[in-house]
Amino acid sequence: MTALAPADRRHLDEAVARLREAAPAWARAPVQERIGLARSMLHGIERNAERMVREACLAKGLPFDAPAAGDEWLAAPYATVRILRQLARSLAMLARNGNTPVGPTGEAPDGRLTARVFPPNLLDAALFLGVRGEVHFREGVGEERLHARRAAFHRAPDHEGKLCLVLGAGNVNSIPPTDVATKLFNEGKVCLLKMNPVNAYLGPILEDAFAEAIARGVLAVVQGGAEEGEYLTRLPGVDEVHVTGSNATHDRIVWGPPGPERAERMARGTPLLDKEITSELGDVAPVIVAPGPWDERSLDFQAESVAGMVTQNASFNCVAAQTLILPRGWRHREAFLARLERFMAATPARRAWYPGSAERYRQLTEGRPGVRRAAAPGDTLPWTLVTGLDPGADDALFRTEAFCSLLAETSVGSEDPEEFLDAAVSFANGRLHGTLSANLVVPAGVLGDPALRPALDRAIRRLRYGTVAVNCWAAYAFAFGTVPWGGAPGQPLGDVRSGRGFVHNTLMLAPDDVEKSVLWHPATHPVKPPYFPSHRTGPALGRGLIALEARRRWSALPGVLWHGLRG
Repeated sequence: MTALAPADRRHLDEAVARLREAAPAWARAPVQERIGLARSMLHGIERNAERMVREACLAKGLPFDAPAAGDEWLAAPYATVRILRQLARSLAMLARNGNTPVGPTGEAPDGRLTARVFPPNLLDAALFLGVRGEVHFREGVGEERLHARRAAFHRAPDHEGKLCLVLGAGNVNSIPPTDVATKLFNEGKVCLLKMNPVNAYLGPILEDAFAEAIARGVLAVVQGGAEEGEYLTRLPGVDEVHVTGSNATHDRIVWGPPGPERAERMARGTPLLDKEITSELGDVAPVIVAPGPWDERSLDFQAESVAGMVTQNASFNCVAAQTLILPRGWRHREAFLARLERFMAATPARRAWYPGSAERYRQLTEGRPGVRRAAAPGDTLPWTLVTGLDPGADDALFRTEAFCSLLAETSVGSEDPEEFLDAAVSFANGRLHGTLSANLVVPAGVLGDPALRPALDRAIRRLRYGTVAVNCWAAYAFAFGTVPWGGAPGQPLGDVRSGRGFVHNTLMLAPDDVEKSVLWHPATHPVKPPYFPSHRTGPALGRGLIALEARRRWSALPGVLWHGLRG
C-alpha cells in the first residue's frame, strides 16, 4: 500500500479558500440540487464499494474472500450508501410535503415525547424483523415543537455559508463520509475532510466517489496528521470543527497540549479554540445482563451477541462492548462466561492494526488475575475476558477506552431484577467513562412481566447514554441512519465525555431536542444478526444490501434474504 504524503500548508490554504468561495451558494442551494448531489455521492460509494473493502482488508490483514470481510462490506459502503439514500429521501419529502417523515409519536413512561424512527419503511421492517427504534426527547419538547423544528436549516437557514473542518476517524471507513454527509445535507455547510493517517488509503477512494461534490467546491479531501489538523483548526476561514476520535484529541484541539497552560485555560473556562466544535468520542460501553427466567436458547443467542460486540472490527470501535455487568451471585454466570469464551475463541484472532493497541492491551491485562485468553498466533491479539473486577475499585478498565480485543466483567446488586437494574445503572453512570452507548440484555420474561417491566423502563430512563439498546448491539443505531448517533447531550467542553451533537440523524430532528435513542430487539431471533462471530455470509449479504439501498434493485432481495437466513 503506497503511503500518502501530508498536504503542505499552501495546499491546505487553497482548499479552504475554494470552499469558502462556494459556501454561500451551497447555503442557498435549492433542495433539488441537494438531492441530486446526495444521489451522486451515493452512487459514487456504490461504484467504489469493492475497492473500499479490498483496501480495508489489505490494511487490516483480512482475507478479502473470508467471512470476516463482511465487517467491511456492512460497516463501510453499506452504512454509507444507506445514510446517503435516506438523506436524499428526507430532502425529497421536504420538497414534497414541507417536512421530513417521522413515525408515530408516543409517550415514555415518564411522560416525555417519543417518536418511532425505525423501521422507516416496509423493506427495513422485513430485513430487521422485530427490531424497532425510537427517540426520547428532552423535557418540554412536544409534538408541535418536534414538527416545527425538524429540518430547521432548510426551512429557516441560520447561516449564509459556513465551512466545517471534519477530522476523520481512522477505525471505521463509513465515519468520514457520513460525518461529511451530516454537515453537508443536514446543516448546509461545506466541508474540508482531513483523513486520518490510519486509513489515509480511503482518501483517494472518497475523492473518486464524491467527485461531483469536489468539483462544485463544497468538499475537499486532504491528507495529514496531527500537525496538519492543528493548523487547519486555527485558520480563520474554518468556521467550525467536527472530530470523531478520542477525548485526548478533542481536548488538545479545544484546550491545547497538556500542561499548566491548559489547566489554567480549563479552570478559567477559556478554550484555545474559539469556534464551535461537535464531536463523537469513545467510551467504556457497558453490557448490562439482567437476571430473570433465562433459557438455554436465549443464553446462547445473547452470549454470541455480546461476543460479536467485541470481535467485530477487532474491537476497534467506539461502540465496542468493554464492561460486562452481571448480577452478583447470578446462577448463570459461569455458563454465560463459558459461552462468551467459546464464541470469541471460535473467531480467528485479528491483527493489531490500530496504532497503540498492543501496548494498551498489555497495560490493561498485565499482572491481573482472572484473565482468560483465546489462542492468538503471530501479530494478532487474543480475544480476552478479564473477569471478577471489583466494582468499588478505581480500575483502569472502568475509565480507559481499551480499543483492543478484551471484555472486562464485574458484578453488582443481586439476582433480584429490580435491585440489580438500579445498581447496574448507578454503576454505569457513575463509574464508567463515556456516554455514547449502553447495551441491556434482558430475558423475554422480564420484557413481558407487568411487575418487572417498570424497572426496565426506569433503567432505560436513567442511563445517561446517547443510545440504549435492548437485546441487540447499539452499533445498529450507528448504521440505521434514521437514529441520531452521538453521546448523551448537555456535556460541557471541559468534561465532554463522548462528545457533543449528533450525526446521521437522517430525519433531521433538532439535535438539541433529542435526549437519547432506544433500540428494541427480541431476546432471540430466527435470523442471525450479521455482527455475530459465526455469521458466514457477510460479504455476499453486504453486496446484496448495497444493491438494494443504492438503486432499489428488487432482484437483489431474494439473495439478501437467502444470505441472511444462511448466516
